[in-house]
Amino acid sequence: MKKLLILNYSFLIALSATAQTISESANKILLQDSSISAGHIGISIYEPATDQYWYNYNATQYFVPSSNTKLFSLYAGMKYLGDSLKGIAYSVSMTDEDTVLTIYPTGDPSFLHPDFKRQPVFDFLKGYKYIVVSPVQSPTPWGKGWVWDDYKESFMVARSILPLYGNIVKAKWIDKESISMMPAFFVARVETELTDGLELIKDINSNDLYFVNGNEKNMDIPFTPDITTDIQLLTDTLHNKNIGRANEFASPSDIPHNYIYTQPTDSLFKIMMHRSDNFFAEQTLLMVSNERLGYMNDEDIIDTLLNNDLKDVPQRPKWVDGCGLSRYDLFTPEDFVYIINKMKAEFGLKRLELILPTGNEGTLKDYYVKDNGSIYAKTGSMSNHFSLSGILITKKNKTLVFSILVNDFPTSGTPVKRAIEQFLEEIREKN
Repeated sequence: MKKLLILNYSFLIALSATAQTISESANKILLQDSSISAGHIGISIYEPATDQYWYNYNATQYFVPSSNTKLFSLYAGMKYLGDSLKGIAYSVSMTDEDTVLTIYPTGDPSFLHPDFKRQPVFDFLKGYKYIVVSPVQSPTPWGKGWVWDDYKESFMVARSILPLYGNIVKAKWIDKESISMMPAFFVARVETELTDGLELIKDINSNDLYFVNGNEKNMDIPFTPDITTDIQLLTDTLHNKNIGRANEFASPSDIPHNYIYTQPTDSLFKIMMHRSDNFFAEQTLLMVSNERLGYMNDEDIIDTLLNNDLKDVPQRPKWVDGCGLSRYDLFTPEDFVYIINKMKAEFGLKRLELILPTGNEGTLKDYYVKDNGSIYAKTGSMSNHFSLSGILITKKNKTLVFSILVNDFPTSGTPVKRAIEQFLEEIREKN
């Protein structure tokens, strides 16, 4: 017993010394940094093996986390979407004329998406002459708290029940009179010479694309999805004029349990986290909702997750969307330490290492170059806000979970990112 008390005392002394060292580094590198000190910062460093926080600073305070919100959507997807994505649900019926295929959307964003060359749903649909799309309850195209005038930007793609082509039109400037479009279904209106490139004029509720002379040679343009546009796109892509919609909305109990599976789930998650893809994150949350609740609703699935799987989160977040575009999202550093540690415990470190970017990859490109293979993390960036949460493996092979959230700094994000990089590299070198 005496030996155990001595060991515990020695452990506490060592932990106290580590905390003091990290506190000194935080003061020197982060808290006194002129960019960061003008705003607000929260830090949490945790060691799962000992269940001890090495250092906390404002770790229970709420911050706007931007794309760190995707870590909560990632957990939901890893928990409920299985090994492969459900592309569509379907039923087959016979009429006097022919066989009719009825499809039920599941929110899978990979359908006809250029990131995924293999297209099982497309191959399946080509085998039927008569196709009926059964509409289901639809989410709003944009989330609460999204900046409305970003509707033309490629990072704010509208979410939907049946995404096609990633709900994006790819426009390419050819010459002063012509533009190529993918999908070709969309038509570009050009009434002036496009001498130098493209500039888009588009109403928020319209899919009419009007171009005037500008500087862009290639543009990714979100279109506004609805069931009518979906059917028109399917008709054009499949070269099949016998595609229509069901007259009534399908209730969850009406949807059959026959599925066409599409992509390995983690292939979607890896792109989502490496590219910080907002659209994939939103659709992940909708697919989880469809799986868990039988319909697609981000608000309902967030409440369900927080009241069940995530009920022991340290500080209940204000979780609004799947991707973190909303400035209404509020989380604490301890919340992100919790969700990363929960994913590590439930799904394993190796799986997380395959999904999250490491040094000099994805959104960590040009950062943590010498720490490749020792850090796996998710960034979060919007104007005057930066977040970084993830896993750090120290020189002594200790695995740490960390979260650093910085809000309201008046400078660009680069000096903040570099200061955080220096801070984490110092922790890694000394422990």
